[in-house]
Formats: sequence, structure tokens, C-alpha cells
Amino acid sequence: MSLTSPLARQMKARDKDMVPRVLVQAMFGLMLASLAMVSYARLTDMPRTGLPTLDPIVAERSLTFGGDRNNGIQLYDENGLEIASSRRDKAGFIDVVWVSMSRERLVQRTDPAAPFRIIRRENGRLDVIDDSTGWQLELIGYGPDNIAAFARLLD
Repeated sequence: MSLTSPLARQMKARDKDMVPRVLVQAMFGLMLASLAMVSYARLTDMPRTGLPTLDPIVAERSLTFGGDRNNGIQLYDENGLEIASSRRDKAGFIDVVWVSMSRERLVQRTDPAAPFRIIRRENGRLDVIDDSTGWQLELIGYGPDNIAAFARLLD
């Protein structure tokens, strides 16, 4: 008999009581119940509730991207004039948005040079919207420098 056998018996007994069987069954029951409710709602086309309402748009600008990762990403207005670059004024977040939008355009096989919109809502929230794919980025919680990179384009 080894010296660890009493300890092994103690651990085996402890592990058996660590998560009661009833708790595990209840967890799977809740999972199945929620799956059944969601399936019922989707199959019967129940209207979606609890969706947030969007404030009206107070400012909007249509832009296009240009450039590449090595030389920086530029933003051009409707007339083709460069108005911002990811290499200037702490605007590196422009590059991040370009990567995300480019990926979505690649996945949906839309025009990579299509214009997109920057909008400001009545409550002050900024959004970047790509109408060609339906992609949208709410500029909330990305930090003041990142939000300012797009906010100054509407001012």
C-alpha cells in the first residue's frame, strides 16, 4: 500500500461532491429551455423587442479610403481631396477601421473603393457606416484620440 492512497481516496470523494449532479442537470435543462424558446421565436417570426432606437443624424460626410499599410491610409472627400491620413495627428485608428472595413468588403465581394459615411447623431455618438456591405462601427469606448481621428472630419 502506498503512502498516497489515503490522500487519493480523500480527493476522489471530494471530487465526487464538488459539483452536484442536480446542478449539472439543471444547467443543461436551462440551456435546452432557452434553445427551445429562441427556436420558437425564430420559427414563428415573432417581432424583435428590446432593440435600441437610434437618434437622428445631425452631421454626415461621405469619404473613401486610399493608400496602403506601408505608406499609411488616407481619407478622401467627395471631390478627391485628401482630408486625413493615418500617419498624422495620432490618427492611426483610421488604419484599424480601414482593415476591418476592407475585410468585410472582401468577404462580401463588394467594391473595395466604395465610399462610406461618418455620421454624428443627435446624442453626440459617432458611427462609421459602409452602405455597400451593411457594416457599421459605433465609435464608443475606443479612447479619445481614436474617436477624435474621425470626429474632426465632421467639424
